[in-house]
Amino acid sequence: MSKKNVLFLCTGNSCRSQMAEGWARHFHGDTIEVYSAGIEAHGMNSNAMQVMKEAGVDISGQSSKLASTLSDVPLDLVITVCGHADENCPAFLTQAKLVHVGFDDPPKLAKQAASEQEALDQYRRVRDEIRDFVRERLADLIP
Repeated sequence: MSKKNVLFLCTGNSCRSQMAEGWARHFHGDTIEVYSAGIEAHGMNSNAMQVMKEAGVDISGQSSKLASTLSDVPLDLVITVCGHADENCPAFLTQAKLVHVGFDDPPKLAKQAASEQEALDQYRRVRDEIRDFVRERLADLIP
């Protein structure tokens, strides 16, 4: 049985989609092929890498990439993790099953934090919400 191809799509492919890719590999890597990409490529977010490492998942080997780099991958499921990506999903991705599951934007929330610790706590909260979604709901969404 071949693995299903799942893409997590975000605006910049730097934080939320990267965390989702890391969790999906961690929990489902034996049954699905996992990708993440963005409408744009903003580079990897160091705080996202840090909080994922704290949780035992190393995403430092992943890279920020444009959705267009996956145009040859026969995707089965595309999950948009932010509203901008949901509203601007590239047409070639709509051949797959599309699901929107929005998560708060940690970098945006961190800007309003009073301390570095408070900022990281925003990343941790979103990391844990993504973890719970990937662990508990992802398998049921795959066609």
